[in-house]
Amino acid sequence: MKIFILLHLLLASLLSLETSDKLFECTEIFKERKSELLVELERIDEQKQALSALQIATEELLRKKESRLNEKEEVIDKKLFEIKEKESSIKQMLSKNEEILTEIKSIKMNKIAQTFAKMKDASAAAILSDMNNEEAAEILSSLNPKNVGKILSKMDAKKASDLTLLLAK
Repeated sequence: MKIFILLHLLLASLLSLETSDKLFECTEIFKERKSELLVELERIDEQKQALSALQIATEELLRKKESRLNEKEEVIDKKLFEIKEKESSIKQMLSKNEEILTEIKSIKMNKIAQTFAKMKDASAAAILSDMNNEEAAEILSSLNPKNVGKILSKMDAKKASDLTLLLAK
C-alpha cells in the first residue's frame, strides 16, 4: 500500500509537473497575445488620434469656407442693393426726362401753332402741303378749328382730305 501511495504521489507530482508546464506554456501564450493586443491597441489609438485631427482640420476648413461664403454673400447683397438703388434713380431720371421732353414738345407745338395762327391761310396751306401728313395733322390739331378750316380750304383737295382723316382719329 505504501507503494501504491508512493506511486500515486509520484504520479500526482508528474501530473502536477505536466500541468505546471502546460500552465507555463499558456501563460507564455497569453503574454505574447497580450503584447500583440497592446500593439494593436496602440495602432488603433494612433488611427483614432489621426482621425480626430483630420476631423478637426476638416471642421476648421468648413468654418473658414462658410465664413468666406458669408462675406461674399454680403458683398453680393450690398452690390445688388446698390444696383437696385441706381436702377431706381435711373427710372426716376427717365421719368423726369420724359416729362421735360413732353413739356418741351408742348411748348414747341404752342409756338408753331402761334406762328401758323399768325400766318395768312394760303401761306400756311402751302407750307403744310409740303410736310408729311402726320406732322401737318399734328400742327393743325394745335390750331383753333376756325383757322384749320381756312387753311384746309386753301390746300389741294386730296391733301386736305388726308389731313382731315388724320385729324379725325
